[in-house]
Amino acid sequence: MLRPPQPYWSSNMMDRRLFLGAGIAGASALTFSSVWSQSTPNFGPPVLPEVGFRRMKLGAMEIVALNDGALRRPLGEEFVRNAPLEQVKALLASQNLPTEYVDIPFTAFLVVSGNTQLLFDTGFADNGPPTTGKLRANLAAAGYKPEDINHVVISHYHGDHINGLRAKDGSLVYPNAKVHVPAPEHAYWMDDARMDAAPPAMKGAFQAVRRTIGSLPASQLVVFEPGAEIAPGITSSAAFGHTPGMSVFTVRSEGRSFMYVADVVNVPSLFARSPEWSVAFDMDAEMAKQTRRRVFDMLVKDKTVAGGFHFPFPAFGTLEVAGNGYQFKPMT
Repeated sequence: MLRPPQPYWSSNMMDRRLFLGAGIAGASALTFSSVWSQSTPNFGPPVLPEVGFRRMKLGAMEIVALNDGALRRPLGEEFVRNAPLEQVKALLASQNLPTEYVDIPFTAFLVVSGNTQLLFDTGFADNGPPTTGKLRANLAAAGYKPEDINHVVISHYHGDHINGLRAKDGSLVYPNAKVHVPAPEHAYWMDDARMDAAPPAMKGAFQAVRRTIGSLPASQLVVFEPGAEIAPGITSSAAFGHTPGMSVFTVRSEGRSFMYVADVVNVPSLFARSPEWSVAFDMDAEMAKQTRRRVFDMLVKDKTVAGGFHFPFPAFGTLEVAGNGYQFKPMT
């Protein structure tokens, strides 16, 4: 099991560090407003998968990858915070990838265990740009209705992971589901004093949490400590850095394992290959780098299949050592 790092979200000094670390670009991304509107018709829309779901058998369980769409954004100096843009472009070019833009896919994961359906993260629903909000249709294509979901498990509180809990009209997308959230993440974003002290660009992120999660009835909200068992065979682990309380989840059945790594890495062709680089959205860049190394070293050692929210679809695969970093090998 992953050993949790020390909590770091309690002091005012660290609050300032998080705000400064996220930056204006990162803060805007939390609410999916101005930073995503940088996408222009010049590069065209992202290519979405023709079939937006993929199944994987895991012992007695089944894992279903559910694409919620993707966004294409111009690649600027702000995206990788600690590397020159020319180095970033060179790494993309070495992999025969475009160098003027990056595509950011969004993929949630459904774990089916007997008669229980657990959805890990939620995407946008109808709250995002037109090339997102595909999860519900792909869920239906895979044979499930929103009412079938018994549990929604949230890795962290960035908008692309929580906004899909509620439709634009405020209705619950998964009305029968208990919503499981990491305790340190919930404590951070639900703190009114932190919201009041946040820069203007960050306030929208706090407000989104209150809209989607803060208004849930107590009977529906389940707050867990990282390390807790979410359900039989499904264990959470601390993965702090990207946000104050992000958690990852290991699913085990009949000797096989799968880990949902959420946003431990954003764009594997950049941040897995160069794990010391920091994406604009990491709230504590140094801790995020430590977490990335710790999680990926374990995945390589144990040959565990991983799924990532921003991995290229089908978003399942393995990680191998490549130079000073890691290479994501998607399942075919």
